[in-house]
Amino acid sequence: MNVKTAYTTLANGVKMPWLGLGVYKAEDGTEVEKAIHSALEAGYRSIDTASFYFNEEGVGKAIKESNVPREEIFVTTKVWNDDQGYEETLAAFDKSMSKLGLDVLDLYLVHWPVADKYKETWRALETLYKAGKVRAIGVSNFQVSHLEELMETAEIKPMVNQIEFHPYLTQDKVRAYCRENKIQVEAWRPLTKGDIFTDLTVKQIAEAHGKTPAQVLLRWNIEHQVVTIPKSVTPQRIVENSLIFDFELSVDEIRQLDQLNQDKRYGPDPDTFEL
Repeated sequence: MNVKTAYTTLANGVKMPWLGLGVYKAEDGTEVEKAIHSALEAGYRSIDTASFYFNEEGVGKAIKESNVPREEIFVTTKVWNDDQGYEETLAAFDKSMSKLGLDVLDLYLVHWPVADKYKETWRALETLYKAGKVRAIGVSNFQVSHLEELMETAEIKPMVNQIEFHPYLTQDKVRAYCRENKIQVEAWRPLTKGDIFTDLTVKQIAEAHGKTPAQVLLRWNIEHQVVTIPKSVTPQRIVENSLIFDFELSVDEIRQLDQLNQDKRYGPDPDTFEL
């Protein structure tokens, strides 16, 4: 198994790579295009963007220029907060697809649970899914309370919930709920901001395996059955991040990393966010 062949299967049968490239803060144009070319050459088959990242055009251009067949690349984008609501989301989707230059999207996510809007936003995603414009639909940054409320009216369960996830923020309750409801958890900011690399536990485990702290953290995601999308625009790091399928963490090492949890967020709290 390697980055090119490692997939999970979503509740609707769609295959999604365990590891992808996140392009948050990658500048549209040359920077994001080079990052995607490096990732595809390294075997990545999943790219995660969002309308809020303002680089969908570069993502689409890089995919089109690559030698990798479109059907092999899993593309995710997200509807931003200002565009939430039923009609607004449908319009935002069309805009994103125009920028990406794609006919069908692999995964469309509700970026944040905007109060009084995300149910209507979800209804729009269901419409897009039923029309065959999206292969899978999901949410991002949803806590258990948001998911429970969404389930009250949803015709289709979210297939993915993308959340901040790393050893300092293990989100046990959200992951348990998603596991019970067959919602695939996906991690954003899996490497914190890099400050966790100096943690003694992380360093010792990395040394024991002859791996980098980043590789250990990404492997920890996989051990927890969490899809992960580390972001980088550096070719060397993109390749390095992909080399996580040739080793495993022991039960004790996983437990040690789990115990680092501090409920520490680097991003906004979904219950109180203002973006």
